[in-house]
Amino acid sequence: MIVCGQPSVPERSETQCVFGPRLPLPPHRHSKRRMLSRNVARASTRLLGRASIPAHHTFRRTLAAPTKPLNATEVSIERDALLSSPSARAPPPTNISLTGCLAVIDKSAVLDKRARPIYLDAQATTPVDPRVLDAMLPYLTSLYGNPHSRTHIYGWESEKAVETARGHIASLIGADSRSIIFTSGATESNNMCLKGVAHFYRSRKRHLITTQTEHKCVLDSCRVLQDEGFDVTYLPVQSNGLIDMAELEAAIRPDTVLVSIMAVNNEIGVMQPLEAIGALCRAKHVFFHTDAAQAVGKIEMDVEKLNIDLMSISSHKIYGPKGIGAAYVRRRPRVRLDPIISGGGQERGLRSGTLAPHLVVGFGEACRIAKEEMDYDHRRVTALAKRLIDGLSDIPHVVQNGDPYHRYPGCVNLSFAYVEGESLLMALKVPFSPSARILLTCRTSRYRQVPHALPPRLNPRTFCAPSAPMTTWHILQYALE
Repeated sequence: MIVCGQPSVPERSETQCVFGPRLPLPPHRHSKRRMLSRNVARASTRLLGRASIPAHHTFRRTLAAPTKPLNATEVSIERDALLSSPSARAPPPTNISLTGCLAVIDKSAVLDKRARPIYLDAQATTPVDPRVLDAMLPYLTSLYGNPHSRTHIYGWESEKAVETARGHIASLIGADSRSIIFTSGATESNNMCLKGVAHFYRSRKRHLITTQTEHKCVLDSCRVLQDEGFDVTYLPVQSNGLIDMAELEAAIRPDTVLVSIMAVNNEIGVMQPLEAIGALCRAKHVFFHTDAAQAVGKIEMDVEKLNIDLMSISSHKIYGPKGIGAAYVRRRPRVRLDPIISGGGQERGLRSGTLAPHLVVGFGEACRIAKEEMDYDHRRVTALAKRLIDGLSDIPHVVQNGDPYHRYPGCVNLSFAYVEGESLLMALKVPFSPSARILLTCRTSRYRQVPHALPPRLNPRTFCAPSAPMTTWHILQYALE
């Protein structure tokens, strides 16, 4: 029947659905559902150590309406109620007090019954800031559009979020947002910059310069280029970990295409003279690349002031999510490079592949927070590092490695003379109580050349104890004791 030109749709009864009548489930479907519920309950019993959980208990996730953005407080899981019950969780340790956002991170130690060590290796990775998690969650639930789909609102929402995050990252390093290329991390960014530039200009220039103390991904990329016929110069460092500018200038040749030097060393924390290096490279018409995974968000970085042409950035070093990073590729004067990944031509054709909006948003939020709180975090980390060094100064034959002035204070690298590093680390990991464990880093530098700049008696005994903004005074004091 047609009324006013519109087909009339009869109302559906309670026993009907869009695709036909709603029929009861077959008996075997009910049995499978009950079996699945029992299996989930048994797994929860083993995981949480509870004596009894009802077999019919199921875990349900309740979400807000798809049209409303979500945050961490709007996503509830019934398992949280189990974890908060007295029988499911032992009382927290009394000798360590964590407040604010640190209490959220402390919940990660619940499932292994407070047996986790204290983690101080902020140079390797950092936990996700709860504020970053709040920004990410909507793009894991309701705002799930493909940011490269530009024909509907789902794609527009994700694309807008991606560009906003791109702007936050660019603002942190003083760059144009169009110069930011998203990657999977600093390792991919380093590979893309070194190999991409070398391949594009290989017909005219086939020489690269780097240092012996670079990250493994830079050194391995250079070795791959050497196998392809390129010439690579590996500059040594001085006893303080810094390069000699005279040696760098002497190493530059007419066919040098790229100089790659790390901004902040992830082993001893020294900061290379980026401004002087950038000025030299610009005068010699050589591209300057820096691996700034340990610098961005921790110290002031301005690509224009430092004359940086290419830069590698990582998200999980600044309390962002893992699996996302970025490469800064200068647009004026333009830097050309061949992409190492082919596909749909995303990211200016330099890095094809669909972006993960939740990771990009988390990365951008971490950069925004890092820029706002950089001054405070730097003062706090400096105070923590001073407390750590002063607390260990009474121990004989302890030497701090690296330049004492040109360094990032959050990376404290010490050498204990006549003590093997692995033995020291194993001794620290021996528990005195279920919660009294400390995990710092003991690096014998299997692939890095940092120890070669140290005296022979200190070479295999490098001990790195980074501090970070989320490290509390109580944790640091406990580690010293």
